[in-house]
Amino acid sequence: MGTVKKNILIGVLVSLFATFGGIFLYLEYFSRFGFFETIDLIKEGNLYGKVLSLAAIPNLFVFFIFIKKKQDNRAKGVLLATIFIALTTLVLKFF
Repeated sequence: MGTVKKNILIGVLVSLFATFGGIFLYLEYFSRFGFFETIDLIKEGNLYGKVLSLAAIPNLFVFFIFIKKKQDNRAKGVLLATIFIALTTLVLKFF
């Protein structure tokens, strides 16, 4: 695997990790309810897209860190993952 593809893959994986970290932070610390109660409320209210879009905010910080360190290919991976998350959010909102 070439170094460009490897760096893009690392960016995608870091972005997905940041998104899952954002979901965990939202469910654990910012919600007024417990972890499993919040998951139940998300299921009942069909709020998957909204929570996923909030959870993608840490990708912004990861993207700018990679840009500042001049790791452009990793930043491209973060951008690709964020676009994928945005499309997933769009599908969850309308379907």
